[in-house]
Amino acid sequence: MKMIRPIVNVGKIIDDYEAVIVGFNGVLSDGASIKQEAVESLVEMKKSGKTLVLCSNTYMRVSTLCDYFIENKVPLKLFDAIITAGEILHYKLKSRQGECSGLGTTYYKLGSIQDMKIFSWLDYQPVDDISQADFIYMESVENADDTIEKYIPYLEHAASLGIPFVCAGNDTSSYKEGKISLATGALAEQYAVLGGKIITVGKPNPLVMAYCMEVFPKTIEKGKILVIGDNIATDIKGANLAGFGSVLVSKGVHVNFLGEGYISDVTKARELSMNFDAYPDYVISNLRW
Repeated sequence: MKMIRPIVNVGKIIDDYEAVIVGFNGVLSDGASIKQEAVESLVEMKKSGKTLVLCSNTYMRVSTLCDYFIENKVPLKLFDAIITAGEILHYKLKSRQGECSGLGTTYYKLGSIQDMKIFSWLDYQPVDDISQADFIYMESVENADDTIEKYIPYLEHAASLGIPFVCAGNDTSSYKEGKISLATGALAEQYAVLGGKIITVGKPNPLVMAYCMEVFPKTIEKGKILVIGDNIATDIKGANLAGFGSVLVSKGVHVNFLGEGYISDVTKARELSMNFDAYPDYVISNLRW
């Protein structure tokens, strides 16, 4: 089992790395606002010459996330690249390659009614009746307090029709309206249990980390890349699979289990790691320099 070390300031370890992959929800944002000390930490990393890539399982496309950063005064120049599950899914739908090649052109949108531009300028049309859809698409739950039971009838109906369930991101919980809420990955898992086909995009899929690698110098060693994320099943698992170092932010999606302490509880972090078979090198309560 890998040793997990608690840290208070990421600046204490950053000299061991040349490049950083940082998450969005739970790391830079608490679901309601930007974590300023996390942004300040990225500023210091950039000053020290690190290559920075934002890699998120958010359903937002890159342009939408950039608009959010501009609105909240987060300098875009901090990032050498921004990669989102939403943007990757948009490309897959556009190219109709791989698992998206035979989807058809009509979809039933489940959950949130927000339009996050996944289908912008693409030849797909929404329908109001699941029985008329070629696939189900979901970005997020409708309300922060939603439970999986709310969506079971829709999932059972769709599974009986044999149509795929498509979503950006594999997270089973995430932030909505500042609360830790049910996320689309949990619905995808339930759909698979019902015998349905699922198409998901995001960490910990090694292909997502491979996109990040394209940004870094070809000569960089994997051990010189650090992933900072709050989700052990996606961020930390993805780092482990890629051979990167990692830092788990405990005041993120797992805060109810890991606690609110300024110094992270390593014992609980180790227990969580064993449950998911994913092990961070370090655990920090919040990203700070």
